[in-house]
Amino acid sequence: MGNMATGNAACNRIMALLDAGSFVEIGGAVTARATDFNMQEKDTPADGVITGYGVIDGNLVYVYSQDSSVLNGAIGEMHAKKIANIYDMAMKMGAPVIGLVDCAGLRLQEATDALEAFGTLYMKQSLASGVIPQITAIFGTCGGGLSVVPALSDFAFMEGTKARLFVNSPNAIPGNEISRCDTSSAQFQSEKAGLVDDIGTEEDIFENIRALVCMLPCNNEESSAYEECTDDLNRLCADIENGTEDTAIALAEISDSHIFFETKKHYAKDMVTGFIRLNGMTVGAVANRSKVYDENAEVTAEFDGSLSMGGAKKAAEFVEFCDAFNIPVLTLTNVSGFTASKCSEKGLAKAAAKLTYTFANATVPKVNVIIGKAFGSAYVTMNSKAIGADMVYAWPKAQIGMMEADLAAKIMYADKNADTIKEKAAEYRELQSSPLSAARRGYVDTIIEPADTRKYVIGAFEMLFTKKEERPVKKHGTI
Repeated sequence: MGNMATGNAACNRIMALLDAGSFVEIGGAVTARATDFNMQEKDTPADGVITGYGVIDGNLVYVYSQDSSVLNGAIGEMHAKKIANIYDMAMKMGAPVIGLVDCAGLRLQEATDALEAFGTLYMKQSLASGVIPQITAIFGTCGGGLSVVPALSDFAFMEGTKARLFVNSPNAIPGNEISRCDTSSAQFQSEKAGLVDDIGTEEDIFENIRALVCMLPCNNEESSAYEECTDDLNRLCADIENGTEDTAIALAEISDSHIFFETKKHYAKDMVTGFIRLNGMTVGAVANRSKVYDENAEVTAEFDGSLSMGGAKKAAEFVEFCDAFNIPVLTLTNVSGFTASKCSEKGLAKAAAKLTYTFANATVPKVNVIIGKAFGSAYVTMNSKAIGADMVYAWPKAQIGMMEADLAAKIMYADKNADTIKEKAAEYRELQSSPLSAARRGYVDTIIEPADTRKYVIGAFEMLFTKKEERPVKKHGTI
């Protein structure tokens, strides 16, 4: 385990995260080089960051953990270079990087040297994006330029009481002070900013990271992560229709042994994203949600079934990650249209475009199950056959089309009486918005019973396992 100092928080966090006895420290003897402002008189063991490698359930990972007892964890030149070195090694070995952040910011005594080295870290993170998974956990302060580090990562976690994440501190924002709105809190960053996947105690965070590492491939050249499936592949999901509103419940019902790792858990709850397992294979899941239930089956949030700006953004980022790491994508579609509000109009078209582009651009296996409403352009955006879904299933009660049949009849027969409109609505429902109508046109491949969903999606992903699909040659898209 090298000569790592024991007893401090930075060390204890590494010990709690990794398999027992597996950590090997790199650069433990490094100290600051700066001499300005009497820096040579200050003791900077390991220059305030412990770096090295170890394993999580047998999976190689690289870790850095900032030590707030050394100059409050401020980042100096050698501190940043040590982290950059860990990135270099991780890229060569094709293994994830996990950052444990507790830092007062950049070290003022080292100024441009610290900035230059810190910029190198940005560069390493950017190059590593889409090549190896990057996970950041925040236990203390993560402010200013350091806030870009979790934003450049794939997943971020925050300790619920002491962690602070901000570009500008709450008191530095004109018209605000921390008692009015703590923009640096874990709650704000997870619920409003959508930067954080989950919040909790240090123990909760380590449990989450370990579970996540075990579900993800180590790098972008490895096939999707596997573990042996002990669940029945043909297991009926008898109660899955109870999860039509809260699709987190439906996804857990479909998954092997009911495993579901939810991402961006507290942000844009009208959209569910996360990882499930199907026949041992990790699959990324995206699903519309109209109600959120807690563990006591109480409704804690309710939505109108529309596609929101935040929901589209959350889903697009998730699908982009899955595509980069060759993780197949499953969608459960139940969407009535786009959210109608003054606030959403500021960015909904762009967010919907991003989601549309991301689904269309993704070359991994894509399966869609229409479990409720699938209306208008919002349905097209949600991984429809038109934008590249490989297999589309629909439950018998699904509704697929431009809009609700009753509304369509009222528009088309505005000058007719109520009985005529009712009759035309039934006709429209049969001819235009039934799953059978969509199946006759080839937009739905098979109409399935809800209870059979698990076996059908497992079968689809098994069939799609060898999928290869080319895209037009270009440097990259611009959406």
